[in-house]
Amino acid sequence: MSEITHFGLLVLVGSGIVALAVLSNKVSERFPIPAPAIFLLAAAGTVHFWPSLGRKFSVLDVERLAVVALVLILFDGGMRVGWKRFRVAAVPITVLGVFGTFTTAALVALAGHYLFDFSWTGAGILGAALAPTDPAVMFSVLGKREVGGRTGTILEGESGVNDPVGIALMIGMIDFATHADSTFWVVVRECALEMSIGLAVGIAGAWVVLQSIRRIDLANPALYPLRSLAAAGVIYGAAAVAHGSGFLAVFVAGILIGDADYPRRRDVERFHTSLASLAEVVVFIGLGLTVHKVNLAPVWQDGILIALVLAFLARPLGIAPFLAPLHLRRGERVFVMWSGLKGAVPILLAAFALLEHVPGSERIYGIVFVVVAFSVIFQGGSVPLAARRLGVPMRLVHRGDP
Repeated sequence: MSEITHFGLLVLVGSGIVALAVLSNKVSERFPIPAPAIFLLAAAGTVHFWPSLGRKFSVLDVERLAVVALVLILFDGGMRVGWKRFRVAAVPITVLGVFGTFTTAALVALAGHYLFDFSWTGAGILGAALAPTDPAVMFSVLGKREVGGRTGTILEGESGVNDPVGIALMIGMIDFATHADSTFWVVVRECALEMSIGLAVGIAGAWVVLQSIRRIDLANPALYPLRSLAAAGVIYGAAAVAHGSGFLAVFVAGILIGDADYPRRRDVERFHTSLASLAEVVVFIGLGLTVHKVNLAPVWQDGILIALVLAFLARPLGIAPFLAPLHLRRGERVFVMWSGLKGAVPILLAAFALLEHVPGSERIYGIVFVVVAFSVIFQGGSVPLAARRLGVPMRLVHRGDP
């Protein structure tokens, strides 16, 4: 096959993926199947019948794809929430995103150790991987609908905050697991360092970005979205190089930029929403292509059981104490407990452990894959029904419209 033919095949496959991404939204509107589930299963099925495709795609490739996708998704998610909405629910978002994540991780770790025979270190890594929720899956499940009031803001804000918290927790746990002389203080120190630096870089980055876009006019209107995209990358990179959470930095920057007044704001918002949707598709396809990297046969039952423990015990018990003081109806609280959907972030975190050769990481990766598939397909598909049954208001929205 000549080079031009080979490249043409790549263009054909890539364009077909984008076209399917657009069509998947129509499928999700008609059937309670989240778009990520479609692509996850389609990619897993493709690699089953076309094994050579999976062999060209490594876990390291998935990690890098997921990092880039998460930067795009979190920046767009922060812009969707915006400062005005965030400050109304800042306390519950922060408490759920930080302490709720730690509590959920601890409960999953307890279940992993006592029910599934993980070592304490392995159970801690499993808990860190499964604690964060996924903003991309939630946005995809809702489609053109938006959860009304503080409930929607809390869910979106929590999913943006707990991703960086979970990543910082996982980095600390891996450091603890791979150094014989480490103590648990390493985990605490790593989390505090990552979060504080990420927060500072996010605030400073948002200020610099807003000053530049207000003071520097660009000749071509099409360059404004590209400038904001470059800014998101710079903010992430600066925080990561400073040993902080780049994910928290871009999410915070997105929140602070979201409600600001600047030129071509609507074009920028539409661009980032479209790019985040594409990133979501690409990362779930990448995840599906790695299903062959681990043997799911020995772990799928454990994965289903852990998914049930997480959905019905760990998540509700982990965040219930923090929801109690909030002025939410009982149905809204139950909806928040049920809507802790898992997605790309848990598999990214499991990939971290796998790449660092943490003992038992292959089993953890397989279990996390099963849990994510269960959460996206079954839990995600039930969210609209749960909202109706629990009386949670939802409204149709058109992203990016004035």
